[in-house]
Amino acid sequence: MPVKSYQYWAPCKRRPAGGEPMPKRDQTPANAHDPDMSDKIRQAQATSLVDGAALTLIANCFIGLTTAGILWLESPGRDVGTWIAVLLLVNGLRLAFAARARREALALREPERTFRTMTGGAFIGGSLWAMVPFLGNGISGDGGNAFLIFILGGISAGAIIQSPTYFRAAVAFMVPALLSSILALLLAGSMVSVIVAVNVVLLMVMMIRASISSERHFIASQVDRIEAHALARSLALANSEIRQSNTRLEVLATVDPLTGLGNRAAFNRELPRAIAAARANGAAVVLLVCDLDRFKSINDTLGHTAGDTVLVAFARRLSGLAGPDDLVARLGGDEFCVVLKGEDAARRASGIGDAILKAAGEPIDLGDRPVTIGCSVGLAHMPDHATQPDALFACADIALYAAKDQGRRRLCVFNPEIRRRLERQKQIELAFAAALEDGRIAVHFQPQFTLASKAIVGFEALIRWSDPDIGPVSPQEIVRTAEMLYMSEHLTRHVAKQAAAFSLRLPEMGLPEACVAINVSPSEITTYSLSALLAEVVAACGANPERIEVEITEEALLDTETAGAELAALQAAGFRIVIDDFGVGHSSLAYLMTLPVARLKIDRSFVADIARNRKNQALIAALVGMGQALSIEVVVEGVETEGQSDALRMLGCRTAQGYLLARAMPAEAIEAWLAKTPDRRAALS
Repeated sequence: MPVKSYQYWAPCKRRPAGGEPMPKRDQTPANAHDPDMSDKIRQAQATSLVDGAALTLIANCFIGLTTAGILWLESPGRDVGTWIAVLLLVNGLRLAFAARARREALALREPERTFRTMTGGAFIGGSLWAMVPFLGNGISGDGGNAFLIFILGGISAGAIIQSPTYFRAAVAFMVPALLSSILALLLAGSMVSVIVAVNVVLLMVMMIRASISSERHFIASQVDRIEAHALARSLALANSEIRQSNTRLEVLATVDPLTGLGNRAAFNRELPRAIAAARANGAAVVLLVCDLDRFKSINDTLGHTAGDTVLVAFARRLSGLAGPDDLVARLGGDEFCVVLKGEDAARRASGIGDAILKAAGEPIDLGDRPVTIGCSVGLAHMPDHATQPDALFACADIALYAAKDQGRRRLCVFNPEIRRRLERQKQIELAFAAALEDGRIAVHFQPQFTLASKAIVGFEALIRWSDPDIGPVSPQEIVRTAEMLYMSEHLTRHVAKQAAAFSLRLPEMGLPEACVAINVSPSEITTYSLSALLAEVVAACGANPERIEVEITEEALLDTETAGAELAALQAAGFRIVIDDFGVGHSSLAYLMTLPVARLKIDRSFVADIARNRKNQALIAALVGMGQALSIEVVVEGVETEGQSDALRMLGCRTAQGYLLARAMPAEAIEAWLAKTPDRRAALS
């Protein structure tokens, strides 16, 4: 519907200081031309016009009666009586229409009809008032009955004041009344009456302009009001949607997308809460950690689709065994856990553990064949075995591996017999800090090379520790100890310093473009700011962060709450991100496309039989193709023979790491080794 009420607005013609006229601009509010906005404004105008009609018409009748009384006293006549009778009749009809309009909401349903009727009534009323200067003795040249001019001017001004939202109605009433006054003054013929007539003309012009301005301001205020209401509704809707989205995101962040169970993030959040609640209530918490047997062989022989089917089926069975208050989570790969809570947690633990073994041993239908997997379960109690979340998980994990060592497919409860393993762990823990401080935990570097020319392209920093009392300590034991002692940050700082210092020596060795990779455990992504630590170490050494690579496993990416932000911070600081042991964890193309990954390292388990294993050949070829499509470099680990090297090169692999070229060596031995094999640095020199 066209918005007629502001079509008359004229652009302001103002001149700037230079004297040139400013370009014309539309004074209409920008949103007023919107059809929906236009309808709302017209309805508001019509409603305001109807609401103000009663007071205006009652006042009009009162002024009409007093005016007729004065005229009758001066010159009784039939014309005065007829005039006031017609005026009262017209005003009565106008009042009746206004009452009906309010009762039937005509202003909202039919605003244009309301405008026409109200404006028509105003014009008729104004025309009746236009007869006043000619009633009785009329206006004479000597100033007789001059009060009529005052009355007509006042009632016209009242019309403007009472009808500020729709200027046509006010003007329709005012113009006939004032024009008749002007005509009567001019007909009087005296100089005074002519001057007064001119003043009335000026008054009429100003009133018209004032009426137009009032309607413009009313429309602008309505636009602001409607926009404010729309904004308030929009904000309320957006707020509701944000809350719903946050709820959905929170659920997605703590749910494993394949099985629908809680993920590692959910486990890391809920286990401390369960322990705190149990400690406060004097209750127990039991943690069961499950690992599927033969799952890798199913993935390798039947494919990942079959593997996913097995995981989903086992997750469904596991959920059916737990209570409503217990937590069932998938920690990654084929590792699951159950957190038993409540006063009867300890009593239920062994029964649920046995039920898990039985459920895992039942065949799983893969469509064309049933498969049987089985699982091993480790069980630990709080407070009997540990009172802290990390320690409790470590106990359950030790029990799990004890179950595997005992032949798999069994439940092993953490007990004193297993504690002898902890004695070695305790020795490692006691010696760890000193060994780290005095450098007995050494950093060696294993070369990474091109398969075609065996030229060096980089190194991986690997930790080594051989203690005279404990014996050789594996890297896994070192990392696990650092995590249990909350010294992962110190260990990483130690390795990063050695790696940064070694990277500064590479240009002197003829390897200016070679990178040095350091390994980071999954827990470090969430326990402290890894990016800040590495940036500090590299800056202190004066090394180039672009020559440092940070290797993380896929397990670290399962805790999506902080992994994405921390990896983005590492990339922003200049470090390159490498996914280690790709293919043995929870591999996902999603994070390869969303996270800043520069390299993938294919796990050595796919290389051992690469010359004969067609499935591994197909898998590695697919990973290499995927890496090329995503502009991600691919490095193959565990290359030990020329046969493996040739097979990998035929599959499109360019870069590898393994004993075929060299074992990990101390930094001091690298330069001597390179001197004996100068062709190793030809590609980068």
